[in-house]
Amino acid sequence: MYRIGIIGPESTGKSTLAAYLAHRYEGVLVPEYAREYMEYLAPSYGYTYDDVVAIAKQQLSVLSSINSNLVVFDTELIITKVWFLHKFGRCPDFVEQALRDFPMDVYLLCYPDIPWLPDPVRENPDIREYLFDWYEREIQALNIPYYIIRHQ
Repeated sequence: MYRIGIIGPESTGKSTLAAYLAHRYEGVLVPEYAREYMEYLAPSYGYTYDDVVAIAKQQLSVLSSINSNLVVFDTELIITKVWFLHKFGRCPDFVEQALRDFPMDVYLLCYPDIPWLPDPVRENPDIREYLFDWYEREIQALNIPYYIIRHQ
């Protein structure tokens, strides 16, 4: 199985790229579960550490259960790890362990060079480059190949 992780800050074209690659190369697309979960909560509710734990557990469940020649992940556990650390200052050990146990084969890291498109579940319009740099450091720490995707 070949795993491609599409990551990057919000509003950088991850979902579009992930869907295209999965379709073009006849792979399995794993959509962004966090978006689905947060839309279900309703943005006015807010979210808690336990909500992000639930999202991470679902991501891990999917990550460990798919068996296909090519799997394209529209976001994955690096984004969840950074979300935990940025928002709550801590990350559950099982997320760190899963990043080691179920590595991607390659990452496509989307650079924030397209305009921000607001929607009710996005929350970081002013720190996209900061998050991009953080995601890049996380990929480098895992020693997994990656490519930066620029749109302009």
